[in-house]
Amino acid sequence: MSQAMLRTGRIELVPLSDEHLEHQVELDADPEVMRYLTGRARTREEVEALHRERLAAGRRRAGLGFWVGFVDGRFVGWWILEPPTRADQGPVEGQAELGYRLLRRHWRRGLASEGARELLRHGFEDLRLTRVFAETMAVNAASRATMATLGMEHVRTFHVDWDEPLPGADLGEVEYAITREQWLARSAQDRR
Repeated sequence: MSQAMLRTGRIELVPLSDEHLEHQVELDADPEVMRYLTGRARTREEVEALHRERLAAGRRRAGLGFWVGFVDGRFVGWWILEPPTRADQGPVEGQAELGYRLLRRHWRRGLASEGARELLRHGFEDLRLTRVFAETMAVNAASRATMATLGMEHVRTFHVDWDEPLPGADLGEVEYAITREQWLARSAQDRR
């Protein structure tokens, strides 16, 4: 199964390709978007290197990868569903990490959770995943609120030894997760 095109009420989610490089450059050039990731804008060269890695993520496990989101034909951000990459994230089989990043002008419109809901549906229905998790800095209240809105629960707070820690890093990183059973129960309840 290759990476599927996905749709929500407002968002067209297209598998990442080379034609989306300029969108990634625009997204990562905003230091506020990158506040809890790098604390600064990324250079074009950095984004080009990451673009190759992001394309490769879509080949590591069928159906997973990066999606670029468009609303009315305009780029709004990207979403990911990819296998765990660190040993402390648990086994790769049956799990995926959820992520999202939006252009600042599209914040607070419910797009992050709308796109993420579709990736959860895709992961649990189409790919039959058993667990999806997401991580962020403990101080990233907006991202944590999105995770909670999706029905994900706080699993742990952990600390990473960063070479250049960002402000708030002393409070750690958080992991939120939802299992397929939890998602199915929540979906059934939402349909009532």
